[in-house]
Amino acid sequence: MLRGQPMNAALSSTALRHLRDVMSGYVERSEVPGLVTLVSRRDETNADALGKRSTGGAGSQSVCRDTIFRIASMTKPITAIATMILVEESKLHLDEPVDRLLPELANRNVLKRVDGPLDDTVPARRSITVRDLLTFQLGLGFLLAPPDTHPIVKAMYERQVGVTPFPAQMPHPPDEWIRRLGTLPLMYQPGESWLYNTGSDVLGVLIARAAGRPLETFFRERIFEPLGMKDTSFYVPAGKLDRFVSCYSFNPQTKKLDLIDPQNGQWSRSPAFPSGASGLVSTVDDYLEFARMMLNKGTFGQKRLVGASSIEMMGRRISCPRTSNRWVA
Repeated sequence: MLRGQPMNAALSSTALRHLRDVMSGYVERSEVPGLVTLVSRRDETNADALGKRSTGGAGSQSVCRDTIFRIASMTKPITAIATMILVEESKLHLDEPVDRLLPELANRNVLKRVDGPLDDTVPARRSITVRDLLTFQLGLGFLLAPPDTHPIVKAMYERQVGVTPFPAQMPHPPDEWIRRLGTLPLMYQPGESWLYNTGSDVLGVLIARAAGRPLETFFRERIFEPLGMKDTSFYVPAGKLDRFVSCYSFNPQTKKLDLIDPQNGQWSRSPAFPSGASGLVSTVDDYLEFARMMLNKGTFGQKRLVGASSIEMMGRRISCPRTSNRWVA
């Protein structure tokens, strides 16, 4: 919507043309093979598909509105909603220690210095809570430091617990993954610092244990099926692979795209570890249904997925002693 346009106005054709011009530039410069954009406001929706699903030349299929993509960190809000469903059902409590369902994370030790040796620790001042996981303040997460300068980063790589660049699925099932994570000290005291990503993966294990069923089953039964998200999952079944894209990384040195994961790669089969941080695939229309539910404060149609207070809580800022304010989700 253009500045100064009435709140009840339709989508701006000028703004949509500008969006298309900007996004098509990425395809024309070969920074991405193809992409889909979608803008929705009230009852009006505009979708645009540009480019190809792979760099396979003339034979490569065009991107369409129903093309399936790896949605990376757009998985995280879905994991947060799943958590709040269980909170509303009293199967989880925000300020409850996770020790009951995740004993692997009980009785934590914390590094005296984040770049110090793994055995130079002090006891955690308190337990990790569900709220800590939702706000990425559990004390573990992405640390932008080379492994040779930070033993904790090296140890996370060696244990394969979630610091590999996307898209690399983690090779260990949830129980083994959380066991390996539990062998590490925390980087910071719980509640002391905001560290990206790992909290959502831990939430995935917690949700499955609290619900008494696999994470992918809970997501499907409680979120995807109610919202009609028919193409959202942790992998792409064989019958839908023709709508799936290959994944590339832009190489700034060669100015070319390097293939990271092909169409029939890791996401063509059920993963060992369903990542609550970055594991899902979806389409723009599936995610639009999720976004609409969020905008409608938890409702879809005449039904409710979560309470309005849960949605409002997800939009609040949090305060961390060691970092600037962050959004909850």
